[in-house]
Parts: sequence; C-alpha cells; structure tokens
Amino acid sequence: MLVIVVENAPPRLRGRLAVWLLEIRAGVYVGNYSTKAREHIWSHVEAGIEAGNAVMAWRANNEAGFDFTTLGSNRRTPVEIDGAKLVSFLPPPEDSREEV
Repeated sequence: MLVIVVENAPPRLRGRLAVWLLEIRAGVYVGNYSTKAREHIWSHVEAGIEAGNAVMAWRANNEAGFDFTTLGSNRRTPVEIDGAKLVSFLPPPEDSREEV
C-alpha cells in the first residue's frame, strides 16, 4: 500500500499523481506499487512540489509495519528514536504567535 498526501501542490503535480494513484480525498492519493515504481512516483513529487509539502507512507517490513518520508516545509518532521520513526512537532513560526 502506498499513500501520498500533498498540500499546496500545483495542479499539474496533482494531475500527474492522479495518473498513477486514486485520489480518495483532496490531496490524498493511494495505490499499490513496487519499490521502483514508488521511487519513480516520488521523484515526480520532488520535482513538482514547488512551495507545497508532501508526505509518502508505504508498507515496510519493520516493527511499525510502515515507513514514511516527507518533503517541503511543515511543522511535522520525522525523527528516529531508538530505531522507531516518530513525528515531532516544531514550534509555530514567530510571526504566527499571538502576543500576550
């Protein structure tokens, strides 16, 4: 199983993803491909994401049963702790914080 989620992606990238994957919600694409095909699809995401961001998750032979990678600016960032891949939240940007 392969899942790709994009935010603020250009329409041409979303159209390209829709060629290979089923868009089950806006910006959420699913499919079932080999490692080589998954890497090929991700290369198109890397080339076309521009100012947007993306995450790709796929089935893997590890304790969690899946792995994932991210691309672009996002508050959620992957971190590895004791061999487990987790998600860390970065603090909000300075300009979006409310003054007290």
